[in-house]
Amino acid sequence: MKRFTLWLQENYLALVAPVILLAVWEAAGQFGLIRATLLPQPSAIAVMLVELLASGELIIHLGVSILRVAEGFIIGAILGVLVGVQVALVKKLRIAVSLVFGVLRPIPVIAWIPVLILWMGIDEGSKITVIAIGSFWTVLVSVVQGIRNVDKKYLEVATILEKDQITLLTKVILPAALPAIFTGVRVGIDVAWRSVVAAELIAASSGIGYMIMYARELSQIDVVLVGVLSIGFTGIIIDQLLRLLEQRLLSWNVNMHES
Repeated sequence: MKRFTLWLQENYLALVAPVILLAVWEAAGQFGLIRATLLPQPSAIAVMLVELLASGELIIHLGVSILRVAEGFIIGAILGVLVGVQVALVKKLRIAVSLVFGVLRPIPVIAWIPVLILWMGIDEGSKITVIAIGSFWTVLVSVVQGIRNVDKKYLEVATILEKDQITLLTKVILPAALPAIFTGVRVGIDVAWRSVVAAELIAASSGIGYMIMYARELSQIDVVLVGVLSIGFTGIIIDQLLRLLEQRLLSWNVNMHES
């Protein structure tokens, strides 16, 4: 209870600001200052949210999108870590791929969607590949920067103790780079979430992006806004879960070093 009270004292503004915004929005709609066909009142959006939850439609589409994100992100993150470690530790490899990576990395993820649809069709493979591409670059950059920024004193101590390369990597380099890697993971999952929505908006028969696009075609602005807000809230939940995981893993890492 004390912890919740303390949290409330520190974050009350974060709660008050949305309440004021919703109140002003609702009042503007009630007095006819905002056209309901363009921007429904929060109460109308809340009613539609309840209806979509009761019918299960929103849960089904969100579940499909989350599953796609999980599959694509796992593939992209694993490849990002594996390639990132090699690029960070092997200078010749870093030089060899610098031009190729420099050209490919700035390409927006959404630009790959038409190419992947031509190569792989509109099935799950193209969507998961889009997510994997977006996740790969973010994690790769964080891994490379994290490893290259490892304190040289750690490496010198490990060399003096004559540790082998695997021990050096798993016990010194990766633990020291873990904060940077987790930053990349959090940003990567954010990119993955935005990538799946972009892919579903263009070519999909299910998912939250498809639900938004289909509702737009039917001029159901309340459904569109429910979908948009669901994306935002789901992103917040995913980010908070990653924060909790990061805190647990990093505290475990610190305890291991202290012991």
